[in-house]
Amino acid sequence: MSRTRRLTLSVTALTLTLTAAGCGPGPSGGTQLTVMANVTDKVAMNSVVKAFREKHPAIRVAVTYADTTTLQKTLPHDLDAGEGPDVFTVWPGSGNPASVIALADQEALIDLSLRRFAWHLPEDVASAAGRRNRIEMVPASYSAIGAIYATQTLGDIGGSKPTTYTQVLALCDKAREHGKVLFALGNKTPWVTQLISYALAGGTVYADKPEFADDMELGRTSFGQSRWKSALNKYLQMNERGCFGPDPLSTTYQDSLDQVASGKAVGIVQVATTLAELRQAAPDLGFVMHALPATDDPAQTRMPAAVSAAYGVNAHSAHVKQAKVFADFLGSAKGQNLYNGKGVTLPAIPNPSFTTDPAVAEVARRQKNGTTVPFMDQTWPNSTVQQTHFRQIRRLFAGKTTIPGALKAMDHAYRAGSSD
Repeated sequence: MSRTRRLTLSVTALTLTLTAAGCGPGPSGGTQLTVMANVTDKVAMNSVVKAFREKHPAIRVAVTYADTTTLQKTLPHDLDAGEGPDVFTVWPGSGNPASVIALADQEALIDLSLRRFAWHLPEDVASAAGRRNRIEMVPASYSAIGAIYATQTLGDIGGSKPTTYTQVLALCDKAREHGKVLFALGNKTPWVTQLISYALAGGTVYADKPEFADDMELGRTSFGQSRWKSALNKYLQMNERGCFGPDPLSTTYQDSLDQVASGKAVGIVQVATTLAELRQAAPDLGFVMHALPATDDPAQTRMPAAVSAAYGVNAHSAHVKQAKVFADFLGSAKGQNLYNGKGVTLPAIPNPSFTTDPAVAEVARRQKNGTTVPFMDQTWPNSTVQQTHFRQIRRLFAGKTTIPGALKAMDHAYRAGSSD
C-alpha cells in the first residue's frame, strides 16, 4: 500500500446510516434519528454513533456530514422553516449564523439545562452554551487552532518546530529549498481564511491584552486601533515569503489536506480535528500540533483554543425524546472520550478517565497553564463580523483591499451588531 491515501471527501456532504456493526440498515422498527455534523468531525462522530447504537439498538442514526460553509448556510434556513435534522452541529457563542445563540434566537433549540451533562460544564463552556444562562447545546470537544506538522516531512527537510516568528519564516525558506511549502492553505474554502489570522492574533493582540474582547464590547478599542494590523500584516508577509502552497485562493480545504498527505507541504494551520483526517490519509507520516508563533518572544505565544464541536437538538423534531438520549450519551464521559479519542481533541466536559493523544499534548498543556485565547468569533456580537472577515482575507490575498480597509470593514460589521 502506498504511504498516501487520497482523501475522498471531495463532495460537499455525504450521508451514512450507522449500526452497531458499522454501516447498513438497522433493526426493523424503532426510530431513525437524523444527525448533521461537520465533515471535519466525521471520524469522531462515527465512533460515537457506533457505540450509541450498541447501547440503544432501537434507535437508528443517520448522519449527514457537510462542510462548515454548507452548515452555516442551510441549517438556519431549514430550522427557521421548522425542518432540519433532529440533532446538528452548532457553534458556541454568537459569531456565525449557526451559532447556538443565533439559532436559539430563532427558537430552534431545545433547552438542555436540566440534562445531567449540563451540571458538569466548566464555567467558560457554560457561558457560551446558550442565552440567559441556559444550556442549549451539548459541547463535544475542546479543540485548538495551530500548526499541524507531518513529523516525517519536517524531518526530511531537516527542520524542527519553530518557537519564534522569525524561525517560522526561516522554516518556510528551508521547505522551499527542498521543493516543498511549509503550510498548505485552502483559502478557496471560506472558513479556512480565518485560521491563520486567529493563530497570529493570539500572540500579537491577546498576549498583551487578554481583555481585548471586553474592551471591544465596551467600545474602548477597535480592530483598526489594535495589533490586528500586525496579525494581518504577518499573514500577508508569510504569503509573500512563499510559506503557502501555490494560489491559496484556488485551493480548497480538501486540496490542502491532499498537499500535506502527499508530502508537498510540511504542514497546515488548522483545527485539531484535522489531525484525524490526515492520519487516515497518510498514517505513516506522523502528525503533531503546535502553536504558531506570532512574535520573537516565545513567552508571548498563544494558541486559540475553545469548545469546537457542539450539538443542538431541534425544537421542531418529531423525535425529541430520542434526540435527548443521544445528547445525553454525547455528554457522558464515554461519549466525550470516544469523540475526542478518535477526533484527536480534548473533552469539552473534562473527566479523569480521558487519555490525551500525544499529538495534542501542547494543547492540553496550554489549556492548563493559561496560554490559550478564545476562538475570536465566539466573542463577536453577530455573525456578520466573521463573514466580513472571510471576505476581507480573500480580498487581501487578491490585492483588492488594504489592511486598514479590511479592518475598517470588520469594525463596521462589529458596530452594526453591537447596536442591535
